[in-house]
Amino acid sequence: MSLLRVRDLRKTFGDRVAVDGVSFQVARGESFGLLGPNGAGKTTTIGMIVGALRPDAGTVTVDGEDDPTRPSLRLRIGVAPQALALYQDLTAEENLAFFGSLYGLSGATLQERVRWALAFAGLEERRRDLARTFSGGMQRRLNLVCGLLHDPPLILLDEPTVGVDPQSRNAIFESIEALKRDGRTIVYTTHYMEEAERLCDRVAIMDHGRILALDTVAGLVRDHGGKPRVVIEFPERPATLAKAGGTWEDGQWRVETDRPEEVLLQAVNAGQPLRHVAIDRANLEAVFLHLTGRSLRD
Repeated sequence: MSLLRVRDLRKTFGDRVAVDGVSFQVARGESFGLLGPNGAGKTTTIGMIVGALRPDAGTVTVDGEDDPTRPSLRLRIGVAPQALALYQDLTAEENLAFFGSLYGLSGATLQERVRWALAFAGLEERRRDLARTFSGGMQRRLNLVCGLLHDPPLILLDEPTVGVDPQSRNAIFESIEALKRDGRTIVYTTHYMEEAERLCDRVAIMDHGRILALDTVAGLVRDHGGKPRVVIEFPERPATLAKAGGTWEDGQWRVETDRPEEVLLQAVNAGQPLRHVAIDRANLEAVFLHLTGRSLRD
């Protein structure tokens, strides 16, 4: 059963169409990725899901309710926004206590959730330090747990690793994987393909406000990634392969094929030593380039 249903969402800002007919569903316990370059419409979509933006058209339904501006429904949603939502002159502990109070937590329950959040983010030893003294990665981790204090079933993470070092990035990945194991439903926006490959059960590729394709990573690669490419380097071009198809460039024979083993057999039987052999299989970046014709990192 779907926890989140997004149907025909549309949002314009003046003459610019930011989101243009976006629809998808996210099942309970699923990790769903919105993958696309900056400006694709991912953050605007998140804003409409959490009720921060009113759609010009379309609907958002969370757990059977269709008005995310309602306070009772917002309590079922946790969000870590792309722009850091922290008070720099408050400590980590004070930031958490403040955001927890906004969710209606108080007393012993609030204290327990703050302790949990500090441990989950790895910030227990820095709990009394001001947020402005934290590294970018520490601030991102604090930003994440500020949206988890009320233990929401639906978690929206909008580019949660922007500007962090590799160690902090991996720590955030591990935190998200822990949330998945606990059965949380996650919507994760990113323009980094490797994040979507690691964290998401299904991925929607988005650009210019539209969803171009939606499937598992394996399904997207199968349907849109193109054929594997075999690249073989010879000392010189074998005469026996002159009519074998493919292309030649800088002493390399390059062949796109569904049967790479047959190409390798042809190369072995060509009568020359093989200097280098590689089989390049399609990945999520290849899918994106095929669908949009431009880099993920525009």
